[in-house]
Amino acid sequence: MTKIANASAKGGSASGGKKYIVANWKNHPDSVAEAEDILVYIDEYLKNETDKKERSLIICPPFVFLDDVNKILNTSRLAQQVELGAQDIALSDSGAWTGEVSGPMLKRLGVKYVIVGHSDRRWKISESDEIVNKKLKTILANEITPIVCVGERERNAEFKNFLKNQIEATFAGLSAGEIGKCLIAYEPVWAISRPAADIARSRVDVEHGVEPQRQTRSRDDQRSAEDNIGTGTPDTPESVLESIAIIQDVLNSKFVIRNSKFLYGGSVTASNVKDFLSLNQIAGVLVGGASIQKEEFIQILKNL
Repeated sequence: MTKIANASAKGGSASGGKKYIVANWKNHPDSVAEAEDILVYIDEYLKNETDKKERSLIICPPFVFLDDVNKILNTSRLAQQVELGAQDIALSDSGAWTGEVSGPMLKRLGVKYVIVGHSDRRWKISESDEIVNKKLKTILANEITPIVCVGERERNAEFKNFLKNQIEATFAGLSAGEIGKCLIAYEPVWAISRPAADIARSRVDVEHGVEPQRQTRSRDDQRSAEDNIGTGTPDTPESVLESIAIIQDVLNSKFVIRNSKFLYGGSVTASNVKDFLSLNQIAGVLVGGASIQKEEFIQILKNL
């Protein structure tokens, strides 16, 4: 395997004006070697990139790969362009929490960002707004930047009230200054659709003129599809702006927050990323399944 070249300098943290690209690897890949392969691929692209873009790239691997990924980042050129994130955090920094990883542990591993309230955890394992709120406070107490996920599961007549209640509960008890430190990722759950394997397949389908729905899925793909929590209905920039306006209005009226940084996280792919990042209200994207498909992820970076 081609190793990533060493670099002695380390870049600073994400700054204003940049677009945030958050790669949520979820429970992938299966090995450190695969994780390194993805990072090598990203590194090669960034090394040869001719049109340098203003971006903050954040990689969020599973807990078991945090140390390995951090070491790869810190001994490569990627240290200048990539920061490490985690996908979750324990409710508190101490106590008997079987299977949990605390804030101080994450900080020792070099974690700068933590995803909290992701739709996978809210809807698949029933994490409540109260739990998300407690985790959010723990992240802030550890001086880590939270990536706070919010969003409705259904786009129905009640979605505005749902968003309002979710925002109020998620940020309850926080000051304006604390909320201002958060990146808020709007996830319209209904727009979350395909298993990661489908993303790579869809590109091949298009290239060969084959309709994706006629392809036969493997058993693993079928199980993955059953885990989907959305309808697969594509979101639109107009719909996203409407939702962000609702969220911002709650933050303004309830918490006096006027300059929040919003990310979009509804099944981001190379084909739609530019539509959402072209909106002034969107400061970045939260990429799920596409982030572990290295070719697709590079296309996303190219399409910024």
